[in-house]
Amino acid sequence: MKKYLLFIGITLYCTTAFTQNWQNKIDEALRIEAQSGKQVAFLILLETQADIRQAAPLKTKTEKAQYVFQELKATAQKTQQRVIGTLKANGADYASLYIVNLIWSKGDLALIQQIAALPEVAKIAPNPIVHFNFPEEEIDAIELRNPVEWGIAKIKADSVWAMGIEGQGVVVGGQDTGYDWQHPSLAKKYRGYNEGLFNHNYNWYDAIKSPIETGENPCGLNTKAPCDDNRHGTHTMGTMVGQDKFNNIGVAPQAQWIGCRNMDRGTGTPFTYLQCFEWFLAPTDLNNENPRPEQAPHVIANSWGCPPSEGCNETNFDILRIAVDNLKASGVVVVVSAGNTGRSGCGSIKDPAAIYENSFTVGATNMEDSIASFSSIGPITVDGSGRLKPDVVAPGVNIRSAVLNGGYQTFSGTSMSGPHVAGAVALIIAANPELAGQVEVIENILEQTAIPFQTALSCGNVSGQAIPNNVYGYGRIDALAAVRAAQQLSSVKNVNLTAWVNVYPNPFQDNLVLQNIQGVDSELSLFDVQGRLVLQQRWNSNLLEVNTQHLASGCYFYRIKSNLGVQSGKLVK
Repeated sequence: MKKYLLFIGITLYCTTAFTQNWQNKIDEALRIEAQSGKQVAFLILLETQADIRQAAPLKTKTEKAQYVFQELKATAQKTQQRVIGTLKANGADYASLYIVNLIWSKGDLALIQQIAALPEVAKIAPNPIVHFNFPEEEIDAIELRNPVEWGIAKIKADSVWAMGIEGQGVVVGGQDTGYDWQHPSLAKKYRGYNEGLFNHNYNWYDAIKSPIETGENPCGLNTKAPCDDNRHGTHTMGTMVGQDKFNNIGVAPQAQWIGCRNMDRGTGTPFTYLQCFEWFLAPTDLNNENPRPEQAPHVIANSWGCPPSEGCNETNFDILRIAVDNLKASGVVVVVSAGNTGRSGCGSIKDPAAIYENSFTVGATNMEDSIASFSSIGPITVDGSGRLKPDVVAPGVNIRSAVLNGGYQTFSGTSMSGPHVAGAVALIIAANPELAGQVEVIENILEQTAIPFQTALSCGNVSGQAIPNNVYGYGRIDALAAVRAAQQLSSVKNVNLTAWVNVYPNPFQDNLVLQNIQGVDSELSLFDVQGRLVLQQRWNSNLLEVNTQHLASGCYFYRIKSNLGVQSGKLVK
Protein backbone atom coordinates (compact mmCIF):
# COMPACT_ATOMS: atom_id res chain seq x y z
CA MET A 1 0.00 0.00 0.00
CA LYS A 2 1.38 3.39 -0.90
CA LYS A 3 1.96 5.54 2.17
CA TYR A 4 2.43 8.71 0.22
CA LEU A 5 -0.15 10.57 -1.79
CA LEU A 6 1.26 11.86 -5.00
CA PHE A 7 4.41 13.80 -4.51
CA ILE A 8 4.38 13.41 -8.26
CA GLY A 9 5.21 15.09 -11.43
CA ILE A 10 8.03 17.17 -10.03
CA THR A 11 11.54 16.15 -10.91
CA LEU A 12 13.97 18.80 -9.76
CA TYR A 13 17.62 18.45 -10.65
CA CYS A 14 20.30 20.05 -8.50
CA THR A 15 21.38 23.45 -9.69
CA THR A 16 24.94 22.20 -9.80
CA ALA A 17 23.94 20.41 -13.01
CA PHE A 18 24.23 23.74 -14.80
CA THR A 19 27.91 23.94 -14.03
CA GLN A 20 28.83 20.29 -14.42
CA ASN A 21 31.22 19.21 -17.11
CA TRP A 22 29.16 18.64 -20.23
CA GLN A 23 30.79 15.25 -20.82
CA ASN A 24 29.09 13.95 -17.69
CA LYS A 25 25.69 14.65 -19.23
CA ILE A 26 26.17 12.08 -22.01
CA ASP A 27 25.23 8.47 -21.28
CA GLU A 28 28.38 6.35 -21.55
CA ALA A 29 26.79 3.64 -23.70
CA LEU A 30 25.48 6.30 -26.09
CA ARG A 31 28.89 7.98 -26.29
CA ILE A 32 30.58 4.67 -27.16
CA GLU A 33 27.98 3.95 -29.86
CA ALA A 34 28.38 7.41 -31.39
CA GLN A 35 32.20 7.18 -31.44
CA SER A 36 31.92 4.87 -34.45
CA GLY A 37 30.93 7.91 -36.48
CA LYS A 38 27.41 6.75 -37.27
CA GLN A 39 24.20 8.64 -36.69
CA VAL A 40 22.48 7.54 -33.46
CA ALA A 41 19.10 8.34 -31.94
CA PHE A 42 19.17 10.03 -28.55
CA LEU A 43 16.91 11.66 -25.98
CA ILE A 44 17.62 15.16 -24.63
CA LEU A 45 16.26 15.62 -21.12
CA LEU A 46 15.85 19.28 -20.15
CA GLU A 47 17.04 20.51 -16.77
CA THR A 48 13.70 22.11 -15.87
CA GLN A 49 10.79 19.75 -15.29
CA ALA A 50 7.33 21.05 -14.45
CA ASP A 51 6.23 21.28 -10.83
CA ILE A 52 2.67 19.93 -10.86
CA ARG A 53 2.18 19.18 -7.17
CA GLN A 54 -0.85 21.47 -7.15
CA ALA A 55 -2.76 18.87 -9.18
CA ALA A 56 -3.13 16.65 -6.10
CA PRO A 57 -5.86 18.63 -4.27
CA LEU A 58 -7.94 19.31 -7.39
CA LYS A 59 -11.33 17.64 -7.13
CA THR A 60 -12.18 16.27 -10.58
CA LYS A 61 -10.31 14.27 -13.16
CA THR A 62 -10.92 16.97 -15.77
CA GLU A 63 -9.44 19.65 -13.49
CA LYS A 64 -6.38 17.53 -12.81
CA ALA A 65 -5.89 16.73 -16.50
CA GLN A 66 -6.25 20.33 -17.64
CA TYR A 67 -3.88 21.63 -14.98
CA VAL A 68 -1.17 19.03 -15.60
CA PHE A 69 -1.41 19.47 -19.38
CA GLN A 70 -1.12 23.25 -19.17
CA GLU A 71 1.83 23.20 -16.78
CA LEU A 72 3.75 20.57 -18.73
CA LYS A 73 3.09 22.28 -22.05
CA ALA A 74 4.10 25.71 -20.75
CA THR A 75 7.33 24.38 -19.25
CA ALA A 76 8.34 22.72 -22.52
CA GLN A 77 7.55 25.81 -24.58
CA LYS A 78 9.60 28.06 -22.29
CA THR A 79 12.71 25.92 -22.09
CA GLN A 80 13.16 24.02 -25.36
CA GLN A 81 13.70 26.90 -27.78
CA ARG A 82 17.50 27.10 -27.75
CA VAL A 83 17.93 23.33 -27.99
CA ILE A 84 15.54 23.16 -30.94
CA GLY A 85 17.30 26.11 -32.56
CA THR A 86 20.63 24.31 -32.28
CA LEU A 87 19.20 21.13 -33.79
CA LYS A 88 17.69 23.11 -36.66
CA ALA A 89 20.98 24.90 -37.30
CA ASN A 90 22.64 21.51 -37.66
CA GLY A 91 19.94 20.18 -39.97
CA ALA A 92 19.04 17.46 -37.46
CA ASP A 93 15.68 15.73 -37.24
CA TYR A 94 13.92 16.25 -33.93
CA ALA A 95 10.61 15.75 -32.14
CA SER A 96 9.68 17.35 -28.82
CA LEU A 97 7.52 16.11 -25.98
CA TYR A 98 5.98 17.76 -22.93
CA ILE A 99 4.82 14.83 -20.77
CA VAL A 100 8.53 14.80 -20.02
CA ASN A 101 10.40 17.97 -20.95
CA LEU A 102 12.39 16.13 -23.59
CA ILE A 103 13.44 16.19 -27.24
CA TRP A 104 14.25 13.23 -29.50
CA SER A 105 16.91 13.71 -32.13
CA LYS A 106 19.40 11.84 -34.26
CA GLY A 107 22.97 12.78 -35.08
CA ASP A 108 26.67 12.14 -34.63
CA LEU A 109 28.92 12.57 -31.62
CA ALA A 110 29.74 16.16 -32.54
CA LEU A 111 26.06 17.12 -32.41
CA ILE A 112 25.57 15.26 -29.13
CA GLN A 113 28.50 17.15 -27.61
CA GLN A 114 27.18 20.49 -28.85
CA ILE A 115 23.75 19.84 -27.31
CA ALA A 116 25.28 18.61 -24.05
CA ALA A 117 27.14 21.91 -23.69
CA LEU A 118 23.87 23.84 -23.43
CA PRO A 119 23.14 24.75 -19.79
CA GLU A 120 19.43 23.90 -20.02
CA VAL A 121 20.23 20.27 -20.89
CA ALA A 122 20.32 17.87 -17.93
CA LYS A 123 21.33 14.65 -19.68
CA ILE A 124 21.45 12.93 -23.05
CA ALA A 125 20.16 9.36 -22.95
CA PRO A 126 20.06 6.48 -25.41
CA ASN A 127 16.86 5.50 -27.23
CA PRO A 128 17.50 1.77 -27.66
CA ILE A 129 15.47 -0.63 -29.78
CA VAL A 130 13.89 -3.13 -27.38
CA HIS A 131 12.06 -6.37 -28.10
CA PHE A 132 8.97 -7.43 -26.20
CA ASN A 133 8.86 -10.82 -24.48
CA PHE A 134 5.53 -12.14 -25.74
CA PRO A 135 3.26 -14.46 -23.70
CA GLU A 136 4.80 -17.87 -23.48
CA GLU A 137 1.84 -20.09 -24.38
CA GLU A 138 -0.96 -20.01 -26.88
CA ILE A 139 -3.47 -22.54 -28.15
CA ASP A 140 -6.41 -22.45 -30.50
CA ALA A 141 -9.29 -21.53 -28.23
CA ILE A 142 -12.41 -21.47 -30.38
CA GLU A 143 -13.64 -24.78 -28.94
CA LEU A 144 -12.92 -23.60 -25.37
CA ARG A 145 -15.72 -21.03 -25.32
CA ASN A 146 -17.29 -20.62 -21.87
CA PRO A 147 -20.35 -18.63 -20.74
CA VAL A 148 -17.94 -16.56 -18.64
CA GLU A 149 -14.16 -16.90 -18.83
CA TRP A 150 -12.51 -18.33 -15.73
CA GLY A 151 -10.52 -15.19 -14.93
CA ILE A 152 -13.66 -13.07 -14.92
CA ALA A 153 -15.42 -15.50 -12.60
CA LYS A 154 -12.36 -15.76 -10.34
CA ILE A 155 -12.28 -12.02 -9.64
CA LYS A 156 -16.12 -12.01 -9.39
CA ALA A 157 -16.59 -9.50 -12.19
CA ASP A 158 -19.69 -11.41 -13.33
CA SER A 159 -21.19 -10.84 -9.86
CA VAL A 160 -20.60 -7.11 -10.39
CA TRP A 161 -22.43 -7.35 -13.73
CA ALA A 162 -25.40 -8.84 -11.85
CA MET A 163 -25.55 -5.53 -9.94
CA GLY A 164 -25.97 -3.69 -13.25
CA ILE A 165 -22.38 -2.37 -13.18
CA GLU A 166 -20.38 -3.19 -16.33
CA GLY A 167 -18.08 -0.19 -16.77
CA GLN A 168 -20.64 2.28 -18.13
CA GLY A 169 -19.25 5.77 -18.66
CA VAL A 170 -15.61 4.72 -18.25
CA VAL A 171 -12.86 4.85 -20.89
CA VAL A 172 -9.95 2.41 -20.82
CA GLY A 173 -6.80 2.77 -22.89
CA GLY A 174 -3.96 0.54 -23.95
CA GLN A 175 -0.57 1.01 -25.57
CA ASP A 176 0.53 -2.16 -27.28
CA THR A 177 1.00 -3.74 -30.72
CA GLY A 178 -2.23 -2.09 -31.83
CA TYR A 179 -5.83 -3.28 -31.89
CA ASP A 180 -8.18 -5.01 -34.32
CA TRP A 181 -10.92 -2.42 -33.98
CA GLN A 182 -13.30 -4.38 -36.22
CA HIS A 183 -13.18 -7.52 -34.09
CA PRO A 184 -16.79 -8.43 -33.21
CA SER A 185 -16.05 -8.31 -29.48
CA LEU A 186 -14.40 -4.87 -29.68
CA ALA A 187 -15.98 -2.85 -32.51
CA LYS A 188 -18.98 -1.49 -30.61
CA LYS A 189 -16.86 -0.88 -27.50
CA TYR A 190 -14.53 1.47 -29.38
CA ARG A 191 -15.09 5.08 -28.38
CA GLY A 192 -14.89 6.04 -32.03
CA TYR A 193 -17.98 3.92 -32.80
CA ASN A 194 -21.37 5.59 -33.16
CA GLU A 195 -24.29 3.70 -34.65
CA GLY A 196 -22.22 2.02 -37.34
CA LEU A 197 -20.06 5.08 -38.05
CA PHE A 198 -16.46 5.49 -36.91
CA ASN A 199 -14.40 8.53 -35.97
CA HIS A 200 -10.77 7.85 -35.10
CA ASN A 201 -9.92 11.40 -33.98
CA TYR A 202 -9.00 11.40 -30.27
CA ASN A 203 -9.47 7.64 -30.15
CA TRP A 204 -6.38 6.29 -31.90
CA TYR A 205 -2.71 7.23 -32.22
CA ASP A 206 0.10 5.42 -34.02
CA ALA A 207 3.57 6.11 -32.62
CA ILE A 208 5.21 3.95 -35.32
CA LYS A 209 6.09 6.66 -37.83
CA SER A 210 9.09 4.86 -39.33
CA PRO A 211 10.19 1.21 -39.37
CA ILE A 212 11.84 -0.23 -36.26
CA GLU A 213 11.81 -3.86 -37.35
CA THR A 214 13.09 -4.95 -40.77
CA GLY A 215 10.59 -5.86 -43.47
CA GLU A 216 7.21 -4.44 -44.33
CA ASN A 217 4.77 -3.89 -41.49
CA PRO A 218 1.38 -5.54 -42.21
CA CYS A 219 -0.42 -2.45 -40.86
CA GLY A 220 1.82 0.09 -42.55
CA LEU A 221 3.17 3.14 -40.72
CA ASN A 222 1.49 6.14 -39.10
CA THR A 223 -1.91 4.53 -39.56
CA LYS A 224 -5.08 6.62 -39.31
CA ALA A 225 -7.25 3.80 -37.97
CA PRO A 226 -6.50 1.18 -35.30
CA CYS A 227 -4.52 -1.81 -36.52
CA ASP A 228 -2.74 -4.66 -34.74
CA ASP A 229 0.44 -5.93 -36.42
CA ASN A 230 0.80 -8.84 -33.98
CA ARG A 231 -2.48 -9.76 -32.12
CA HIS A 232 -1.08 -9.22 -28.61
CA GLY A 233 -2.77 -5.83 -28.20
CA THR A 234 -6.14 -7.15 -29.39
CA HIS A 235 -5.93 -9.92 -26.81
CA THR A 236 -5.25 -7.50 -23.95
CA MET A 237 -8.07 -5.17 -24.96
CA GLY A 238 -10.46 -8.10 -25.23
CA THR A 239 -9.79 -8.94 -21.58
CA MET A 240 -10.58 -5.37 -20.58
CA VAL A 241 -13.84 -4.75 -22.48
CA GLY A 242 -14.52 -7.53 -25.01
CA GLN A 243 -18.00 -8.95 -25.45
CA ASP A 244 -20.23 -10.16 -28.26
CA LYS A 245 -23.26 -12.40 -28.54
CA PHE A 246 -21.36 -15.57 -27.70
CA ASN A 247 -18.17 -14.43 -25.95
CA ASN A 248 -17.97 -12.79 -22.52
CA ILE A 249 -14.23 -12.18 -22.43
CA GLY A 250 -13.99 -8.65 -20.96
CA VAL A 251 -14.05 -7.59 -17.31
CA ALA A 252 -15.88 -4.30 -18.06
CA PRO A 253 -17.93 -4.99 -21.21
CA GLN A 254 -19.78 -1.66 -21.21
CA ALA A 255 -16.66 0.48 -20.92
CA GLN A 256 -15.27 2.15 -24.04
CA TRP A 257 -11.71 1.81 -25.28
CA ILE A 258 -9.11 3.91 -27.08
CA GLY A 259 -5.63 2.84 -28.13
CA CYS A 260 -2.07 3.68 -29.13
CA ARG A 261 0.39 1.49 -31.06
CA ASN A 262 3.81 1.71 -29.39
CA MET A 263 5.57 -1.23 -31.04
CA ASP A 264 6.46 -2.38 -34.54
CA ARG A 265 5.60 -6.10 -34.39
CA GLY A 266 6.71 -6.24 -30.77
CA THR A 267 9.70 -3.91 -31.06
CA GLY A 268 9.62 -0.43 -29.56
CA THR A 269 11.81 2.29 -28.12
CA PRO A 270 11.55 4.49 -25.03
CA PHE A 271 10.45 7.32 -27.33
CA THR A 272 7.53 5.38 -28.84
CA TYR A 273 6.41 4.51 -25.31
CA LEU A 274 6.71 8.17 -24.29
CA GLN A 275 4.68 9.29 -27.31
CA CYS A 276 1.81 7.04 -26.25
CA PHE A 277 2.00 8.22 -22.64
CA GLU A 278 1.75 11.81 -23.86
CA TRP A 279 -1.17 11.03 -26.16
CA PHE A 280 -3.08 9.42 -23.29
CA LEU A 281 -2.60 12.56 -21.19
CA ALA A 282 -4.19 14.71 -23.92
CA PRO A 283 -5.48 12.77 -26.96
CA THR A 284 -5.16 14.51 -30.32
CA ASP A 285 -6.85 14.42 -33.69
CA LEU A 286 -5.48 12.28 -36.53
CA ASN A 287 -3.01 15.01 -37.45
CA ASN A 288 -1.64 14.85 -33.89
CA GLU A 289 -2.93 18.36 -33.26
CA ASN A 290 -5.48 20.07 -30.99
CA PRO A 291 -4.83 18.05 -27.82
CA ARG A 292 -7.80 17.62 -25.49
CA PRO A 293 -6.96 16.45 -21.96
CA GLU A 294 -10.66 16.01 -21.17
CA GLN A 295 -10.61 13.11 -23.65
CA ALA A 296 -8.02 11.17 -21.62
CA PRO A 297 -8.94 7.65 -20.47
CA HIS A 298 -9.56 6.75 -16.84
CA VAL A 299 -7.06 3.87 -16.86
CA ILE A 300 -4.44 2.47 -19.24
CA ALA A 301 -2.97 -1.03 -19.46
CA ASN A 302 0.72 -1.46 -20.26
CA SER A 303 1.99 -4.93 -21.19
CA TRP A 304 5.46 -4.09 -22.50
CA GLY A 305 8.92 -3.58 -21.06
CA CYS A 306 12.23 -1.80 -21.50
CA PRO A 307 14.80 -4.39 -20.36
CA PRO A 308 18.28 -3.42 -19.17
CA SER A 309 19.63 -6.29 -21.28
CA GLU A 310 18.69 -4.33 -24.41
CA GLY A 311 19.98 -0.89 -23.52
CA CYS A 312 17.52 0.52 -21.01
CA ASN A 313 19.50 1.87 -18.07
CA GLU A 314 19.46 4.38 -15.24
CA THR A 315 19.55 7.28 -17.70
CA ASN A 316 16.34 6.46 -19.52
CA PHE A 317 14.75 4.75 -16.49
CA ASP A 318 14.33 8.18 -14.97
CA ILE A 319 12.79 9.57 -18.15
CA LEU A 320 10.07 6.91 -18.32
CA ARG A 321 9.41 7.34 -14.60
CA ILE A 322 8.66 11.05 -15.02
CA ALA A 323 6.10 10.18 -17.70
CA VAL A 324 4.34 7.68 -15.41
CA ASP A 325 4.36 10.16 -12.52
CA ASN A 326 2.87 12.94 -14.63
CA LEU A 327 0.19 10.77 -16.19
CA LYS A 328 -0.88 9.53 -12.76
CA ALA A 329 -0.97 13.11 -11.48
CA SER A 330 -3.39 13.94 -14.30
CA GLY A 331 -5.86 11.37 -12.91
CA VAL A 332 -5.07 8.27 -15.02
CA VAL A 333 -4.52 4.90 -13.33
CA VAL A 334 -1.35 3.42 -14.86
CA VAL A 335 -1.66 -0.40 -14.75
CA VAL A 336 1.52 -2.27 -15.69
CA SER A 337 2.14 -6.00 -16.13
CA ALA A 338 4.99 -7.28 -13.94
CA GLY A 339 6.82 -9.25 -16.65
CA ASN A 340 7.44 -12.91 -17.46
CA THR A 341 10.90 -13.59 -16.02
CA GLY A 342 9.77 -15.00 -12.69
CA ARG A 343 11.74 -18.23 -13.06
CA SER A 344 14.87 -16.23 -12.24
CA GLY A 345 13.46 -15.67 -8.75
CA CYS A 346 13.47 -12.74 -6.36
CA GLY A 347 14.12 -9.35 -7.92
CA SER A 348 12.95 -10.45 -11.37
CA ILE A 349 10.75 -7.38 -11.87
CA LYS A 350 13.46 -5.38 -13.62
CA ASP A 351 11.87 -3.50 -16.50
CA PRO A 352 10.16 -0.14 -16.77
CA ALA A 353 7.37 0.62 -16.30
CA ALA A 354 6.71 -2.18 -13.79
CA ILE A 355 9.48 -1.02 -11.45
CA TYR A 356 8.04 2.40 -10.61
CA GLU A 357 6.30 3.48 -7.41
CA ASN A 358 3.48 5.14 -9.34
CA SER A 359 2.85 2.19 -11.66
CA PHE A 360 0.20 -0.21 -10.38
CA THR A 361 2.11 -3.43 -11.05
CA VAL A 362 0.30 -6.73 -11.57
CA GLY A 363 1.58 -10.31 -11.32
CA ALA A 364 -0.15 -13.42 -12.71
CA THR A 365 -1.96 -16.29 -10.97
CA ASN A 366 -3.47 -19.56 -12.21
CA MET A 367 -6.88 -21.15 -11.64
CA GLU A 368 -5.78 -22.38 -8.19
CA ASP A 369 -4.74 -18.86 -7.12
CA SER A 370 -1.07 -19.85 -7.13
CA ILE A 371 1.53 -17.51 -8.58
CA ALA A 372 2.35 -18.41 -12.18
CA SER A 373 5.84 -19.84 -12.63
CA PHE A 374 6.68 -17.15 -15.18
CA SER A 375 5.32 -14.18 -13.18
CA SER A 376 8.10 -11.76 -12.23
CA ILE A 377 8.42 -10.94 -8.54
CA GLY A 378 10.02 -8.29 -6.35
CA PRO A 379 11.67 -6.54 -4.71
CA ILE A 380 12.87 -3.88 -7.15
CA THR A 381 16.65 -3.99 -7.11
CA VAL A 382 17.53 -2.64 -10.54
CA ASP A 383 17.17 0.97 -9.35
CA GLY A 384 18.45 0.30 -5.83
CA SER A 385 15.09 1.18 -4.24
CA GLY A 386 14.22 -2.26 -2.84
CA ARG A 387 10.54 -1.32 -3.15
CA LEU A 388 7.90 -3.99 -2.81
CA LYS A 389 6.28 -5.21 -6.03
CA PRO A 390 3.94 -6.40 -7.45
CA ASP A 391 1.09 -4.39 -5.97
CA VAL A 392 -1.52 -7.09 -6.66
CA VAL A 393 -1.98 -10.22 -8.77
CA ALA A 394 -4.74 -11.32 -11.16
CA PRO A 395 -5.54 -14.25 -13.47
CA GLY A 396 -2.89 -14.67 -16.15
CA VAL A 397 -2.70 -18.37 -17.11
CA ASN A 398 -4.69 -19.78 -20.05
CA ILE A 399 -6.66 -16.60 -20.59
CA ARG A 400 -8.95 -16.73 -23.59
CA SER A 401 -9.48 -13.49 -25.47
CA ALA A 402 -9.71 -11.89 -28.90
CA VAL A 403 -7.06 -12.08 -31.63
CA LEU A 404 -6.94 -10.94 -35.25
CA ASN A 405 -9.62 -11.57 -37.87
CA GLY A 406 -12.41 -12.28 -35.41
CA GLY A 407 -10.56 -15.12 -33.72
CA TYR A 408 -9.99 -16.17 -30.12
CA GLN A 409 -6.93 -17.73 -28.52
CA THR A 410 -5.64 -18.56 -25.08
CA PHE A 411 -2.42 -16.89 -23.90
CA SER A 412 -0.51 -17.02 -20.63
CA GLY A 413 1.53 -14.13 -19.26
CA THR A 414 1.36 -11.13 -16.98
CA SER A 415 0.17 -9.35 -20.14
CA MET A 416 -3.08 -11.18 -19.48
CA SER A 417 -3.28 -10.32 -15.76
CA GLY A 418 -2.79 -6.55 -16.11
CA PRO A 419 -5.93 -6.12 -18.27
CA HIS A 420 -8.02 -7.86 -15.59
CA VAL A 421 -6.98 -5.11 -13.18
CA ALA A 422 -7.58 -2.32 -15.70
CA GLY A 423 -11.08 -3.72 -16.25
CA ALA A 424 -11.65 -3.83 -12.49
CA VAL A 425 -10.70 -0.14 -12.30
CA ALA A 426 -13.44 0.56 -14.85
CA LEU A 427 -15.97 -1.30 -12.70
CA ILE A 428 -14.92 0.69 -9.60
CA ILE A 429 -15.38 4.03 -11.36
CA ALA A 430 -18.70 2.93 -12.87
CA ALA A 431 -19.86 2.02 -9.37
CA ASN A 432 -18.81 5.40 -7.99
CA PRO A 433 -18.07 8.05 -10.66
CA GLU A 434 -16.83 10.40 -7.90
CA LEU A 435 -13.66 8.29 -7.87
CA ALA A 436 -12.72 9.23 -11.44
CA GLY A 437 -9.25 10.76 -11.26
CA GLN A 438 -8.73 9.72 -7.62
CA VAL A 439 -5.93 7.32 -8.52
CA GLU A 440 -4.54 6.73 -5.07
CA VAL A 441 -7.99 5.96 -3.68
CA ILE A 442 -8.73 3.46 -6.44
CA GLU A 443 -5.38 1.71 -5.97
CA ASN A 444 -5.92 1.48 -2.22
CA ILE A 445 -9.38 0.01 -2.73
CA LEU A 446 -7.94 -2.72 -4.97
CA GLU A 447 -5.17 -3.46 -2.47
CA GLN A 448 -7.32 -3.49 0.66
CA THR A 449 -10.06 -5.63 -0.87
CA ALA A 450 -7.69 -8.16 -2.50
CA ILE A 451 -7.65 -11.79 -1.34
CA PRO A 452 -4.31 -12.03 0.51
CA PHE A 453 -1.92 -14.92 -0.08
CA GLN A 454 1.21 -15.97 1.75
CA THR A 455 4.16 -17.93 0.45
CA ALA A 456 7.19 -19.80 1.74
CA LEU A 457 9.39 -17.63 -0.48
CA SER A 458 10.81 -14.54 1.22
CA CYS A 459 12.36 -11.94 -1.04
CA GLY A 460 14.48 -9.02 0.08
CA ASN A 461 13.73 -8.12 3.68
CA VAL A 462 10.03 -9.00 3.36
CA SER A 463 8.76 -12.33 4.63
CA GLY A 464 6.55 -14.38 2.34
CA GLN A 465 4.20 -14.64 5.34
CA ALA A 466 3.74 -10.86 5.37
CA ILE A 467 0.91 -9.04 3.64
CA PRO A 468 1.88 -7.51 1.29
CA ASN A 469 4.80 -9.60 0.06
CA ASN A 470 7.05 -9.60 -3.00
CA VAL A 471 5.28 -12.52 -4.68
CA TYR A 472 1.55 -11.72 -4.42
CA GLY A 473 1.65 -8.10 -3.30
CA TYR A 474 -1.59 -7.46 -1.44
CA GLY A 475 -3.17 -10.47 -3.11
CA ARG A 476 -5.46 -11.44 -5.95
CA ILE A 477 -7.96 -8.73 -6.81
CA ASP A 478 -11.65 -9.14 -5.92
CA ALA A 479 -13.74 -6.92 -8.18
CA LEU A 480 -16.94 -7.48 -6.21
CA ALA A 481 -15.38 -6.45 -2.90
CA ALA A 482 -13.71 -3.49 -4.57
CA VAL A 483 -16.96 -2.27 -6.09
CA ARG A 484 -18.75 -2.56 -2.77
CA ALA A 485 -16.00 -0.55 -1.10
CA ALA A 486 -16.27 2.10 -3.83
CA GLN A 487 -20.02 2.33 -3.27
CA GLN A 488 -19.45 2.83 0.45
CA LEU A 489 -17.29 5.85 -0.32
CA SER A 490 -20.18 7.46 -2.19
CA SER A 491 -22.59 7.02 0.71
CA VAL A 492 -21.50 10.30 2.32
CA LYS A 493 -22.21 13.33 0.13
CA ASN A 494 -20.97 16.90 0.22
CA VAL A 495 -24.05 18.97 1.00
CA ASN A 496 -22.06 22.11 1.69
CA LEU A 497 -19.54 23.10 -0.96
CA THR A 498 -17.89 25.80 1.18
CA ALA A 499 -15.21 24.27 3.38
CA TRP A 500 -14.93 25.72 6.89
CA VAL A 501 -12.32 23.20 8.11
CA ASN A 502 -8.82 22.71 6.73
CA VAL A 503 -7.66 19.11 7.12
CA TYR A 504 -3.92 18.42 6.87
CA PRO A 505 -1.41 16.96 6.23
CA ASN A 506 -2.52 14.74 3.38
CA PRO A 507 -1.00 12.19 3.36
CA PHE A 508 -0.90 11.98 7.16
CA GLN A 509 1.06 9.72 9.46
CA ASP A 510 0.85 9.84 13.27
CA ASN A 511 -1.26 12.98 13.58
CA LEU A 512 -4.07 14.72 11.74
CA VAL A 513 -4.74 18.44 12.22
CA LEU A 514 -8.11 20.15 11.66
CA GLN A 515 -8.27 23.94 11.52
CA ASN A 516 -11.77 25.22 12.19
CA ILE A 517 -11.93 28.52 10.26
CA GLN A 518 -15.39 29.47 11.55
CA GLY A 519 -14.79 28.23 15.11
CA VAL A 520 -18.17 26.44 15.23
CA ASP A 521 -18.96 23.24 17.10
CA SER A 522 -18.08 20.39 14.71
CA GLU A 523 -17.90 16.60 14.63
CA LEU A 524 -15.27 14.58 12.77
CA SER A 525 -16.06 11.05 11.54
CA LEU A 526 -13.37 9.01 9.76
CA PHE A 527 -14.26 5.92 7.67
CA ASP A 528 -12.06 3.25 6.06
CA VAL A 529 -12.57 2.03 2.47
CA GLN A 530 -15.12 -0.53 3.67
CA GLY A 531 -17.26 2.31 5.04
CA ARG A 532 -16.52 1.37 8.67
CA LEU A 533 -16.29 4.16 11.26
CA VAL A 534 -12.74 4.13 12.69
CA LEU A 535 -12.61 7.46 14.53
CA GLN A 536 -15.09 10.06 15.79
CA GLN A 537 -14.48 13.26 17.76
CA ARG A 538 -16.22 16.57 18.51
CA TRP A 539 -14.46 19.92 18.99
CA ASN A 540 -15.22 23.64 19.00
CA SER A 541 -11.76 25.21 19.15
CA ASN A 542 -9.80 26.59 16.22
CA LEU A 543 -7.42 23.63 16.09
CA LEU A 544 -7.89 19.93 16.73
CA GLU A 545 -4.93 17.53 16.66
CA VAL A 546 -5.95 13.88 16.39
CA ASN A 547 -3.57 11.01 17.19
CA THR A 548 -3.75 8.55 14.29
CA GLN A 549 -0.92 6.17 15.21
CA HIS A 550 -3.41 3.34 15.67
CA LEU A 551 -4.73 3.59 12.11
CA ALA A 552 -3.36 1.26 9.45
CA SER A 553 -1.81 2.68 6.31
CA GLY A 554 -4.40 3.14 3.59
CA CYS A 555 -7.19 5.32 2.28
CA TYR A 556 -9.78 7.03 4.49
CA PHE A 557 -12.87 9.14 3.95
CA TYR A 558 -13.74 11.93 6.40
CA ARG A 559 -17.03 13.66 7.18
CA ILE A 560 -17.29 16.86 9.25
CA LYS A 561 -20.70 17.99 10.48
CA SER A 562 -21.74 21.34 11.98
CA ASN A 563 -24.65 23.74 11.73
CA LEU A 564 -22.97 25.00 8.55
CA GLY A 565 -23.59 21.68 6.81
CA VAL A 566 -21.48 18.65 5.91
CA GLN A 567 -17.92 18.72 4.58
CA SER A 568 -16.25 15.55 3.30
CA GLY A 569 -13.11 14.42 1.56
CA LYS A 570 -10.47 11.71 1.18
CA LEU A 571 -7.21 11.16 3.06
CA VAL A 572 -4.31 8.74 2.73
CA LYS A 573 -2.01 7.45 5.44
